[in-house]
Parts: sequence; C-alpha cells; structure tokens
Amino acid sequence: MKSLLDYYRRHPHRIRQVMQTAGRLWRTEGVSGIWRHVRTRIAEESGAAPPRCPYARWVARYDRLTPTDRQRIQERLGKLSSHPRFSIIMPVCDPEVRWLRAALDSVRRQLYPHWQLCLADDASTNPEVRRCLTEATQADPRIVAVYRQARGHIAAASNSALELATGDFITFLDHDDLLAEHALACVAVALDVHPATDVLYTDEDQFDARGRRFAPHFKPRWSLEFLRSCHYLAHLTVYRAATVRAVGGFRPGFDGAQDYDLCLRVIEQIEPERIRHLPHVLYHWRVTASSTAGSAAAKPYATVAGQRALADHLKRVAPEAEVTSINPGRYRVRYPLPSPLPRVSVLMGTRDQARLTQVALHGVLAATDYPNLEVVLVDNGSREAETLRLFDALRTDARVRVIAYDAPFNFSAINNLAASEATGSVFVLLNNDVQVMRPDWLTELIRLAMRPDVGVVGARLLYPDDTIQHAGVVLGIRGVAGHVHQRTPRLARSVPSNVQLIWNEVVREVSAVTGACLALRREVFEAVGGLDAENLPVAFNDVDLCLRVRERGYRVLFTPYVELYHLESASRGSDHRPERQAAFRKECDYMRARWGELLGDDPYYNPNLTLDRLDASPAPPRRPYFFRE
Repeated sequence: MKSLLDYYRRHPHRIRQVMQTAGRLWRTEGVSGIWRHVRTRIAEESGAAPPRCPYARWVARYDRLTPTDRQRIQERLGKLSSHPRFSIIMPVCDPEVRWLRAALDSVRRQLYPHWQLCLADDASTNPEVRRCLTEATQADPRIVAVYRQARGHIAAASNSALELATGDFITFLDHDDLLAEHALACVAVALDVHPATDVLYTDEDQFDARGRRFAPHFKPRWSLEFLRSCHYLAHLTVYRAATVRAVGGFRPGFDGAQDYDLCLRVIEQIEPERIRHLPHVLYHWRVTASSTAGSAAAKPYATVAGQRALADHLKRVAPEAEVTSINPGRYRVRYPLPSPLPRVSVLMGTRDQARLTQVALHGVLAATDYPNLEVVLVDNGSREAETLRLFDALRTDARVRVIAYDAPFNFSAINNLAASEATGSVFVLLNNDVQVMRPDWLTELIRLAMRPDVGVVGARLLYPDDTIQHAGVVLGIRGVAGHVHQRTPRLARSVPSNVQLIWNEVVREVSAVTGACLALRREVFEAVGGLDAENLPVAFNDVDLCLRVRERGYRVLFTPYVELYHLESASRGSDHRPERQAAFRKECDYMRARWGELLGDDPYYNPNLTLDRLDASPAPPRRPYFFRE
C-alpha cells in the first residue's frame, strides 16, 4: 500500500485519472467495486497478483530460444513421422539489400531443414538485388530463383515463384520480413500431430529499425466472420500446395491483397476442421514508412483490392451480401434481410424503475425502424405508483403485453416466461436499463440472426461516458467469464501498440455475448431449452445459453454495428453486493462444474493473453511451445 501511495506522490497527474475511475466504479458497482479495484492494485504492488507484462518483457521471458530449447527441438524433429517440405514464396522488387539479406538469412537459419525458398525478382532496377539473389542460390541448393524481364507486380511475381515450388506446403515471406528460427520446426510438429491440416496460421509481430519487437497480433482460432472483416490470418500462414494449385494460385488484379484473395478462395474449398491456429509468434514484419506493417493506409490500393477480393468471395458463397470498406484493411459485410421480415419479440423484465424502463421502451417502440415487432414486458413485482401508471399506458399499445412474475428476481425464469408468451420467430433479450442509439439497431441484428448457421448475435454496449461495456464475452476471465476492453473509448481504433482493439471494430465470432441485448431465433432458443432458471437465476445465464447454442453447432457473433447505451445493473444492482455474494459464488461453481476446461480455453481468445484482467494484455502462455511442455 505504501508503494502505491508513493507512486501517486511521484505522479500527481495520475490522481485525476484515479478519481475518474472511482467515479465510474461508483456509478456502476458502488463501494464494493471501488474497493475491489483498490485491492487489485494493492495485490499487484505486493506481488500477490501477476503484474502487467509489456510485450518487450513478454518476449524476453517467453519467446527467446535457449540452447536447451534448440536441442529439444532437434530431438522432436528426429521423431517426426513424416518430413513435409515447405516451399517459401518470396516475390522481390527493389528492396533495401541489407533487409533482403536479413530475410534470406532468417530462412537459412531455420532449425527445420526441409524447405525450399522460391525467389521471383520482379524486374528490380538495383543490380545489387540480383547479385544478392545469385549469391544466395549459389550458396544453398534449396534456394531457387527466377528473374522476370518485365515488372508484373506482386501477384504475377508470386505466381512466378509458385511455378518453382515443389514442396508439400506453400507459405510466404515478404522480401524484408523475418521468420523466427523455429518457425518451420513448430509448423512441422503441428502438422505431425494434426496431419489432416490444410491451412495452418500463426501469430505475428513487428520490429523496428533497431530490431525491437512490438505490436504483437495474438490471433483467435478459426473465425470465418473475422476473416470477412479483415485478413487476420496474414503471416505466417501455411497452405497445402495441392489446394493452392487447385484454386489457380494468385490472380492478377488483386495486387496488395493477393494473399487475402488466395486465402478466401482456399477456405471455400476445405472444411473448417482442417484450418488450425498455432498460437506462437513466428513471423516478424519489418516496419518501414511505405509498408502496410506500420499502417494499412500506407497502401490504399491494398484496401481497395481487398474489398474486391471479399466481394468476389461473397458472390460465390452469399450472392446478395454487400461489402464496404470501413477503415484501411477493415471491411463490413451486410447480409440480406429475409422477405418477409420475421416478427421479432423483444423480451424485457422490469421491477419498478419506471423512468429507466420508459426510456428503454421508447427506444424500441418509437425510435426503431423495424416494423414487425412486439414487446413482452414481465413485471417482477412492481409496487411504485409511477410504474403501475406506466403499465396502464403501455396496455393501450397493441405492440406491448405486460405479464406478471410474482417471485424473487430470476433473470432466466423471467425471460423464459416472456418467451413462452411471445409470438415472434425471433427473440431479442433486452434489459430495461439500455437506451437505443440508432433506429436500425434491430434491423442489423436480424441481418445476422436469420442466417441459418448463426445461433446468437450480441451488440456493442456502451457506458454513458461513451466507453465500452460489452464487445463480446471471453471465457475464463477472472475464473468464469468477463468482458475485455471495458472502459476503452468508443472511438478507439486498433493501432500497432494494441492490435487486439480490432475486436471492438468488426463483426466476429465470440464464445458468448451478454443477455443485456441478445438476439436469436425461437427455434434455437427452444432447441436448447431456454435459459437455465434452476442453476443460473442471475449471473452467467447468458454465457451458459451461448455455450449450449454453440454445442448445437451454431455460431455466436458480436456486431459493433448495433450500439446501445447500457446502465449496467442499474435496475437490479451489482453481483458483488454483500447480499449477492453467496449466490454469485454458487453460480460460479456451477459454471466451472458444467463447462470445465472450456472456461480456460476460449477459442476466440489467444492463450498468450491474460485472464486476470480485462485489457487483453500479454501473459504467461497457457499453451507453451512443444519443446517446453
């Protein structure tokens, strides 16, 4: 505690930030929330809680090879049941020669020996480039090169290199980037364990002119919707060579996004089970003023080409979908609405809090442009005269039905009752402490919820100060589940120092979403038996619902294009109140017993990220390298 006070004496400007944090916690969680925050900071200072781990420290602790590591890698490679050959495609076009040499050296240093480096010089004007390539081919027979007479740009050059490839798998290296020395070894071992894999991708980071690594991209496992929002697979991605050839290699006209176009065409041909993620940082992008590693805006034509590649992909798999570019390298897909529009039943529970409920209902009934809806409002024992007058007024609206639930608060039972009274084919669970921000919010939910392979869709919820309250639920956070990036400013965008912020910007798969605003088809709700009113009356019932929906093979999506303000727990209070703590612990225990190891292995949250905080910062790897297991 003393060291914490000393810190604020040395940094008095931080006191204002502390007061702002305390104010937010007071509004949302009361004294218990403030005290919990203070206890966490004290625990960090005392060592009782793991400190935040900046990426440079994470690299030094967990991503540096030792002589023992190298020895164990060689021992494991000696036990491989097969030794696939990797053909590395490198188009070359007037790079700085020192960087080109570094890229070539990173391949020659690979601990796994069965590789082929296929170089295609795209009519470079600097004679030193050709001299460097010639030296490389003469020094190592695994390096082959072709020299194009006329510049054809990156897609044509990549195809020229591809013509040289004889390997079982194809991967790509830019002419100024680096492979980690154990990159191909890790890939070879992963393929040995999972031989049916057709596509395997890894994590990546960037490095500057001084060789300092930064901006890690810790990726999720396979996420189709995320890929349709951005080319998150990027590097290092390894494709089965036969599949690359089957789709025709690279296509002219998609330069700058030629790898995205190839990826989209490949994944159309294979089952999702044959796509695997290896959660290790094995590729390093060099950041220069003209590279997309530093900023996708450096090459605007790449974003245009990516949009065309995605639109072409959707023509083949979802012909009526439309694509727009929202930011450099980021895309939005609008799926068609069904015709006729389905009837939507908005399920809402309330107890008194007339003004709060009235604001929420006004947003649904008067500020929503969706025409075919009803509200099933469950009164959980309201007594205040103002609330009863509101109910009387609502009964004059044919779109609203008020039904009674005279029992202790049980979120699951309330919504199950509302569902049983609803007439719609789509249910929207909606808290009475939310405020609609845009009239198309319900339309956007329906675009996704009506897709046959989608089970649940959740919205982006904001605190009144325009910071994020919910952008998807991560399993395992603080023991069961939680919302990462809480209190991140609404307009914050992903930057090299925090690539993970992209999660808040795009549609993507998640393990769960909050029941404060959640849409699903009636058939899905009924197939899983609704919410668990017996074991999860208050907390985690939405997470449990989503997990049971996923068990049925459906996807759960988060969309940032549906935004609502959320006064979290304004109507029922926080789960951390003393009178709720025993029941909350019981619900936590049930979730751990029901879902077990899944709570520590969220497929959409990288195992190199923390489960102790909400900031998605690096943490000790939960899936270490094979040579450290």
